[in-house]
Formats: sequence, C-alpha cells, structure tokens
Amino acid sequence: MSKKRRRHSAEQIIKKLRDADAMVAAGKSVGEVLQALEVSEATLSRWRSQYGGMKSEEAKRLKSLEEENNRLKKIVADQALDISMLKEIAKGN
Repeated sequence: MSKKRRRHSAEQIIKKLRDADAMVAAGKSVGEVLQALEVSEATLSRWRSQYGGMKSEEAKRLKSLEEENNRLKKIVADQALDISMLKEIAKGN
C-alpha cells in the first residue's frame, strides 16, 4: 500500500530537519526518527543536502530566487525564439 505523496514547504522541511537532529541527539535511532517524521531515508538525506544549515528566512529567499530564475530563463527562451523567427523571415526577403 502506497502513501499519498505530500509536498512540504521549505519551512516545514527545515522544521523537520531540526526535529530529526533533536531526536537523534536524544538517543532515538534513525529508523524511529524517519517513522516519526513520516519520510524516507532518501528524502531526509536529500533535504539535508539541500536545506542543511538554512534558516526559515533563507529557505524562503532561495525559493523566491529559484522562481525568479525560472521566469527569467523563460523570457530568454522566448526572445531566442523571436530572434530565430526574425532571421528566418529576413532570409526570405
């Protein structure tokens, strides 16, 4: 039986990472921590590598920068298409 996939916000991830660190420091096993947080070991390690020492505000800033970067990439791609079309039209004349 598979569980429904859940999306976590950056703030939730950082809170769960802090909780995981606290549980491990309190002497719980990694398996118990994973079960309490309801995540897999791969997810936890991916979160650690991505959000390791961040604070909640830093995670929000990272998310907004990633969104802005994606928007700008789309604009550049659209402009490259426009330039390509104009070059094709200019060849015909």
